[in-house]
Formats: sequence, structure tokens, C-alpha cells
Amino acid sequence: MINKVGFIGSGKMASAIIKGLIDTKFIDSNNIKATQAETTGINEKSQKLGIKIILDNKELVSSSDLIFIATKPNQVMDVLEEIAPYVSPQKLIVSIAAGVTLTKLAKNLPDNSKIIRVMPNTPALVGEGMSGMVAGKFATDNDINYVKNLLSTIGKCILVDNEDQIDLVTAISGSGPAFFYKVINDIARAGEKLGMDYEKALLLSIQTAIGSAKMALNRTITMEELISNVATKGGCTRVGIDVMENLNTDKTFYDVIKSTAEKAHALGE
Repeated sequence: MINKVGFIGSGKMASAIIKGLIDTKFIDSNNIKATQAETTGINEKSQKLGIKIILDNKELVSSSDLIFIATKPNQVMDVLEEIAPYVSPQKLIVSIAAGVTLTKLAKNLPDNSKIIRVMPNTPALVGEGMSGMVAGKFATDNDINYVKNLLSTIGKCILVDNEDQIDLVTAISGSGPAFFYKVINDIARAGEKLGMDYEKALLLSIQTAIGSAKMALNRTITMEELISNVATKGGCTRVGIDVMENLNTDKTFYDVIKSTAEKAHALGE
């Protein structure tokens, strides 16, 4: 039974998750704690998040049922060494540190530790995050469902088939916001070059992306049919789609995702 949740690290992603938990009343703020490495700003952050923030990772682990590892990846091993004596088989460890594999996590924690690895993304900061997760062999179905529901407070969450697919999650949704920002900006800049005020073109591009994403998310037809419904034969949209197909944009995005996933895999080795 998970009653108390702790966060080792209280940076932007941890703060986004904490905000989601409190705003949706998933868990009472009195049952959430976080740590940070130094005293500077601790009172301000505690007041802003509405939770208790402490300095002692060991104290946090001892008093929590679920512990998020939310530090920078290069700090994870030191943190695990510090908290390992306080991790019992009943506690659930959830890591959101990029590139730190289940194997590395398990190696630095007691045998049979319950571990889940998560790859969130930055739109969690506005409640529209997309997380992918994979569970270690000792995490139970109840653990998995709890974490999936918890992460759904900041957006959506999927359970992937194996840890290799976390690299694809990293490429598609972890790095994806930057790719979408570039597409949105490139469209706006094209409008600017053709004579439109940049800010107006940018708003057109952004709002069109938002609306299109919502229609895609709520679709009852295939993505190909969505495209065809706008790009009717002989119309102006069809001309633009023909340009994209001639430029092999599908191959471009395949290469983008493939190279990003390979880099994510290399960082985890």
C-alpha cells in the first residue's frame, strides 16, 4: 500500500509531477516530501510546491513508500549508494533519470528491489506530458498500475514492451518537443519570408498544431484518412503534401528518430 511519496530531487520535472499529484488530488500534499541538495531557496520552494522539502535523502527514503529518483543522471549512482541501506523490499523505486538502465539501478540497490524506469517529457510542466515506463522484474502489477495512474496526472503514460523501447520513447516523446518546436517555427518562418509578420505566422502555426493534435488524439479514422480529408484531390493542400512526399519527409523523420534513439541507447551503456 502506497501512502507516502518522496522525491529525491525537486527540479522542474519533479515539481511538475508534484503539482499534478496535488492539483488532481491523487495524493494529499501532506503525504509528499522532496529533497534538495542545499538550503538555499528551500523555504521558497517548499511554499511554492506546498510540500515539505528536506535535505536528508536517507530520511526521505525511510519515511516514503514510493521514491522517485529525480536527480541528474550523473548523480544517480551516488544517490543509490547513499539510500541503499534504507531501501526495503516493500518500497518502490521509480527513476526518471535519462539513460540510467534498470540493470544499473538494480545493481546499486538491494536484491529484489522493486524498480520502475520512466521517461517523461517537458510538456508535463503544462499538464500535457507523455511518459513511457518499463518495470523491473520485482515490480508487481499493482505497482505498475499505480505509477501509470500517478503519471497520468501530468498527461498520458504508456507501458512499453521492453527496456530497449525506452530509447524509442526518448526519441519520440522525450526529444520530440524540440522536433515539433522546429517544425512549428519553420512553418512560421516560411510565412515570414513570404511577407507575413513573424508573430502572426507563429500564432497560426502554434494554434494549428494544437488543434491538429487534438483532432488526431480523438480520431475515429486513420491518420492517413485525416490527411486525405484536408488534402483533397486538386486542392492547395494536396500540392503541399505532394511537395512533402517528393522531399521524402517520412524518411527524414525516420532518420531523426533512429539517430536520436541510437544516441539514447549509447548514453545508457
